[in-house]
Amino acid sequence: MSRADNGIGAAIERSWFRRVSLITLLLLPLTALYWLISHARRLGYRLGLFTAYRAPVPVIVVGNISVGGNGKTPMTLYLAELLQQRGKRVGIISRGYGSHPPETPFVVTADTEPHQGGDEPVLLAKRSGCAVVIGGDRKASIEKLLALQSVDVILSDDGLQHYALERDIELCIVDAARRFGNGLLLPAGPLREGQGRLKSVDLVIYNGEQAGQASYQLASSGLYGVADEQPLSPPFAKGVAISAIGNPERFEQSLQAIGVAISEAVHYRDHHHYQASDLTQFGEQAVYMTEKDAVKCRTFAHRQCYYLRVDAKANQVLETQLTTILKRKGVL
Repeated sequence: MSRADNGIGAAIERSWFRRVSLITLLLLPLTALYWLISHARRLGYRLGLFTAYRAPVPVIVVGNISVGGNGKTPMTLYLAELLQQRGKRVGIISRGYGSHPPETPFVVTADTEPHQGGDEPVLLAKRSGCAVVIGGDRKASIEKLLALQSVDVILSDDGLQHYALERDIELCIVDAARRFGNGLLLPAGPLREGQGRLKSVDLVIYNGEQAGQASYQLASSGLYGVADEQPLSPPFAKGVAISAIGNPERFEQSLQAIGVAISEAVHYRDHHHYQASDLTQFGEQAVYMTEKDAVKCRTFAHRQCYYLRVDAKANQVLETQLTTILKRKGVL
């Protein structure tokens, strides 16, 4: 049994990954307008009509050409750990989608309230130990980050389309299962830019195994209590899987792969603002969620709420190509 958000926004998102529908046709004029505006904006930077900011240290953008859950956060964590293992001091900037910070730019720590810092930035700070700064103005975010501490390299979580920021390396994450949906630009489709943009990035990375291509898989590293962070040992109780991510099916498959029987799957829209009632409605049942969702529920989660921790496991092609690019660009 499953429940999903049935609002108009959710209906539009579902139409992106189906055959052309009435919703798609109705949105095509807006897609044409979106293309015109985005194309003109990028052309303006190419022609030098707009000035882009060059940071004093290398900048690596981990982004995508589509909206939704493509797996940028696990890849950003993987890259941060890789660089830290090589002795590099890493800082992270993010737009902080869905956040309401008291000021901008805003420094996010592992203890920052998710409604202030955003779920993904809080998770990045918690897992990486890096300084994380959020804000729509990437230049201001970088300046605040560098005033906070010295770093050797900056990772931009998302921002592939933020041409006001010059970058040294562009990594584009593609969901190997869903790929590009109907192939249309927003809002008729899920794409922020056309697929031709992939030709200009330094490396296309697939989230999901792709033979012969740079790719990674999300490997489970265990279940943990949302409230107390204590690891949970099998056998696992049957329970409800809740998620507010772009691709909930992958999360549910990961739960089943480690032995969790799912009695019900509940899907909220990406970046849903959880409330205690979202958890208490299931009574005494075990509730399973993603780590990204867990950071938003930790203050009111009951003792039978658990999150699945996952890590990006790179294939040999990705390891080799990424290391080569980092060396060629002078990051390593």
